Amino acid sequence: MDEIRIRPAGIEDLDCILRHRVSMFSEMGGHYAAGLDQLRAVSEAYLLTALADGTYREWLAEAGERVVGGGGVVIVPWPGYPGATQPRRAWILNMYTEPEFRHRGIARRIMAVILDWCRAEGFPSVSLHASAEGRRIYERLGFVATSEMRLQFE
Repeated sequence: MDEIRIRPAGIEDLDCILRHRVSMFSEMGGHYAAGLDQLRAVSEAYLLTALADGTYREWLAEAGERVVGGGGVVIVPWPGYPGATQPRRAWILNMYTEPEFRHRGIARRIMAVILDWCRAEGFPSVSLHASAEGRRIYERLGFVATSEMRLQFE
């Protein structure tokens, strides 16, 4: 296997980030499959602005010249919560590894970079939504389930 290198993503990586995002939801299937048609366009509109202004950060894993995984963090304004020292919050999303590169520790390495970045930025915590496959990785890193609930509008 090629050596895996983790690097920050930029706007020039937009197509790759979008491909990973659509693939992630596609592979999860179920109710996620229904909205894939507009997912790319909506995500692109958001990411064009958020990558430029720093409210979204992404890191990519490369094997040679090929991007084989990635993950990012969204920084959103937030009115504070116990333990918060600043009016913003971090959510990890878009964690994706190409199928043939899974089970090699790539997602864990990307998460380590993201978590180090969040700590350095002063966030007291970080949140994410876990797929069934990703849950084991996140639990091993210390993530715990919370009381979040959701109402899906039709």
